[in-house]
Amino acid sequence: MKSVDELLDAARQAQKIFSGYTQQQIDDVCLSVGWEVYNDANAATLAKLAVEETGYGNFESKFVKHKRKIGGVLHDIQGVKTVGCIERNEETGISKYAKPVGVVCAILPATNPTATAGGKAISILKGGNAVIFKPSSRAKECTTKAIELMRDGLKRVGAPVDLIQVLERSEREDTADLMLKADLIVATGSGPLVKAAYSSGTPAYGVGAGNAVAIVAEDADIPDAVQKIHSSKTFDYATSCSSENAIIVVDAVYDQTIAAFKEMNVHVCSAPEADALKQHMWKLNKKGKMALNPDVIAQSSLVIAKGAGISVPEDVTMLLVESDEDPRTDQFADEKISPVLVAYRAKDFDTAVDILKILTSRVGPGHSCGIHTFKRDYIERLGNEMQTSRVTVRQPMAAANGGHPSNRMPSTATLGCGTWGGNITTENVHFKHFLNITWVNEPVEPWTFTDEEMWGAFWNKYEK
Repeated sequence: MKSVDELLDAARQAQKIFSGYTQQQIDDVCLSVGWEVYNDANAATLAKLAVEETGYGNFESKFVKHKRKIGGVLHDIQGVKTVGCIERNEETGISKYAKPVGVVCAILPATNPTATAGGKAISILKGGNAVIFKPSSRAKECTTKAIELMRDGLKRVGAPVDLIQVLERSEREDTADLMLKADLIVATGSGPLVKAAYSSGTPAYGVGAGNAVAIVAEDADIPDAVQKIHSSKTFDYATSCSSENAIIVVDAVYDQTIAAFKEMNVHVCSAPEADALKQHMWKLNKKGKMALNPDVIAQSSLVIAKGAGISVPEDVTMLLVESDEDPRTDQFADEKISPVLVAYRAKDFDTAVDILKILTSRVGPGHSCGIHTFKRDYIERLGNEMQTSRVTVRQPMAAANGGHPSNRMPSTATLGCGTWGGNITTENVHFKHFLNITWVNEPVEPWTFTDEEMWGAFWNKYEK
């Protein structure tokens, strides 16, 4: 079991060789590594291992996640220049040259341990970098298997295998040491780990807490909206931070929406059942604080219902709670990381926006919101007013926020939440975030202006 210093030394030696690769060589490396975590046989192996080891989610979804996330990253980097001069503007005299950032420490979540590793590795390698993964203690074996497969991909094209490594030691001191000594950190995981990354003294990209909330407007295609929300909320038992936590339905279509969910084997909880579910889902933790019960995280709705003592059919797909409580204090407004959805009724769109702002500012600020509407003014209002990094329109948020063939969001499992969520970026963290860019500036015709050109209109307005 290698020490942090041994891992870093091997990574730096490998990255030094890799930094001399041509664009074609780097692209071949990415394709070779990507294949190892994309092909059906290996994706199935990793999906099965991830579920068995962590107990989170389900095999079918994790398999699809491998195909979608790895395929999406490979699609995004296809034909993109990350070596040498990547941009030249004759008018401004500015040229941009891409350089590696060096050795990246990548912290992985237990909820998505293998597809995240694959997507991150490809994005990091695209910039000519090396990566050392820190797996969740709950997902060491499946993450290590993913890394072994990707190292096989490096061998195929004759690249240094130590471009991809794993920190096998699980002590906090080793993780802190790796974060301190790496050149860059990308942290996808729990809040404490992200905070530790930001506090390490090393430049870091982190994520904020998720709390995706969607509005169903009065003009929505209800069957389509419900199908998309349902698919998103049930995918991998809601391990994704982008899985809808709540929906806000305008009164005119509320009853129709709830009826459509029932047709998809969704159990709508009665008031006593909702209370029992709440008691089961949130418990006092060791610190005496009310927190999400670990026994419900990424479990099936059947398992959660049984734990709460709620009788549901064996084919139940999701639990839905209709809430008339104040969203400022409603426990069900919290992130649930499970196929449990809360629905709020809004008398009109203005009220729906008010509730949306309360929910997204209270839990998971900066992350995302969604809307099912065809009204341009509704979409633009959310774009202008919401303090979220994403507004997803007429799509399943778990799939769409992190990039999907149906949109052009960069493919990633690391979603920045901006200053609202305590992050440095609002972007989906992808290959461009693992590049240093040198700006070369050459002399051009100087710009000039007169006082009249700069202030003429201004003084005419304010000196009247």
